[in-house]
Amino acid sequence: MIHDTEQRSPAAVPPEGDRRAAPRRPPGEELSTPDEQDVYRRVLDVLREGGVELLVGGAYAFTRYTGIERSTKDFDIFVRSTEIQRALAALADAGFRTELTFPHWLGKAYWGDTFVDVIFNSGNGVTPIDDDWFTHAPTGEVLGTTVKLMPAEEMLWSKSFVMERERYDGADVIHLIRAGAATLDWDRLVRRFGERWRVLFMNLVLFGFIYPGERTRLPRGLVEGLAGRLQAELDTADAAKVCNGTVVSRQQYLVDVTEWGYQDGRLPPHGNMTAEQVAHWTAAINDTR
Repeated sequence: MIHDTEQRSPAAVPPEGDRRAAPRRPPGEELSTPDEQDVYRRVLDVLREGGVELLVGGAYAFTRYTGIERSTKDFDIFVRSTEIQRALAALADAGFRTELTFPHWLGKAYWGDTFVDVIFNSGNGVTPIDDDWFTHAPTGEVLGTTVKLMPAEEMLWSKSFVMERERYDGADVIHLIRAGAATLDWDRLVRRFGERWRVLFMNLVLFGFIYPGERTRLPRGLVEGLAGRLQAELDTADAAKVCNGTVVSRQQYLVDVTEWGYQDGRLPPHGNMTAEQVAHWTAAINDTR
């Protein structure tokens, strides 16, 4: 269980009759097979022995924040970008087959057919794993091992930008809001989204549609503040002809930047990726690894 549930979960003071507030049981072993679990534990041991600070994310963290259990085809480890080479080297020395799949955000470690994602940014370059991820990470138990978990705020932040045709993480975002509306660090989330605050606002509006009986659980000042920003911008437009659609979908807005003359929102001065990284990420659209 997460050790700081009194601070992070609405279950701390359960309203009578509210199923959301019922104590959550630990995630079932069915999240992965016993053989996969052995590999995941080995990864944790190897990285710890190598002095690599890590966070566990993916289904194991999501289940603890929302109570929603689902099987997972892999195991998500988060490390700082400065640690990715050391992490992969330690795993390679331990017998794993490793690769830096995408040099701007993702490495992988394989043991037979089982693999682990070693993540240090996001595919759009928007959510780098920095010190704040570790500063705010709660402690929990995963597969019988005490670990630090990806913070709920960073999980919400990163998932908010996944809007592909084949994968849309919006329901995960809404469920994170539902589970933590009263406990999420909304000020930090607003800072995380920065100039991309409309993506956060969109999910707050959607939350009120999905759960009309719970929209008052959102901090009023947060919603009013973002609505005020929107109102202030109604009569203004950015001078640059830019498409930020590529930040939420690497495929569905390619026509905008390849044929219609829009600047790619992932590239400077708007984003953090290089043209080479964008090309590599685009070329892998049909890669299912």
